[in-house]
Amino acid sequence: MAGVSAKTVSRVLRNDRYVSDEVRLRVERAVAELEYVPNALARTFRSGSDNAIGVAVPDISDPFFAALTHAVETVARARGTAVIVTSLGDHDAGERPGLEALLGRRLAGLIATPISQDQSYLNRWLARTPVVFVDRPPRGIKADSVIEDDVGGAREATAHLLGHGHRRVAFIGDSLGIATTARRLKGYQEALVGAGIPVEPRLVALEADTGRTSGELTVHLLESVDPPTAIFSSNARCSLGIVPALQGIDRGDVGLISFGDFPLAASLRPPLTVVDQDPARVGQVAATRLFERIDRPERRLRRQLVLPVALVPRGSCSAGAHDEVGSRPA
Repeated sequence: MAGVSAKTVSRVLRNDRYVSDEVRLRVERAVAELEYVPNALARTFRSGSDNAIGVAVPDISDPFFAALTHAVETVARARGTAVIVTSLGDHDAGERPGLEALLGRRLAGLIATPISQDQSYLNRWLARTPVVFVDRPPRGIKADSVIEDDVGGAREATAHLLGHGHRRVAFIGDSLGIATTARRLKGYQEALVGAGIPVEPRLVALEADTGRTSGELTVHLLESVDPPTAIFSSNARCSLGIVPALQGIDRGDVGLISFGDFPLAASLRPPLTVVDQDPARVGQVAATRLFERIDRPERRLRRQLVLPVALVPRGSCSAGAHDEVGSRPA
């Protein structure tokens, strides 16, 4: 209809400057009259990859992964790259089909959080698709990962509770099969040992895979003989169950630190002391690394990036903290 070649149409749609104004106008008129839109699938067939990246995380509604994904989208948008997002769930069985469904779309790259104990099945994909793992390192393959200093952050958080006079500090977390939980438990144990305090297995409560479960574990710990005076929560999801449990059983003298911030944590009564993971930073660094791999696949780069975390003292660590709003900065 425009009387030009398909290549010229492509140049107009890409806003190529080497097209005359007269030809550009003819093509734009034809596009408008035909209501034409570019065929992204056809472009994928020609180029061998889609102008899109994938993001696969356990749960997109989780505040940490929501912030991480938003940061990835911001980096990708600046490059004109689309982002396809999926939630893998918390069970091993959902990882492989979820990741391979994304990779089968011939994505330019993938950012993913490993769920299962083995990602070796991805070896056949890595030769043509860059993959960057976030929050947890992969197992069974060599690939980029962007993780946080879980051990150091947990050690500092536990030491902070000890510094407020607590000697019986409990640990509540999910499965030790999750690398972040195992590393945070290690940091918790190191802080206790460093302070000359024995690690008591009965103060370690695991398998808190939901807020409800973590709340039940909290009640169980605090109603036991010689209960803890403080709790270190290994993630924000656990903390969302622990906070109402503390209020519900009227144990106002229990200190609490959460590994991971979440919305309104600073507005609780008292405001919650947290280890801030800065998920936006994790997402930004992961996306930057992914595009470095896409642009220069031959470049030699360090495989694992460990980002620092920061303790944010608020008011939930001192004895009696839950009795009075912001009773003492902690």
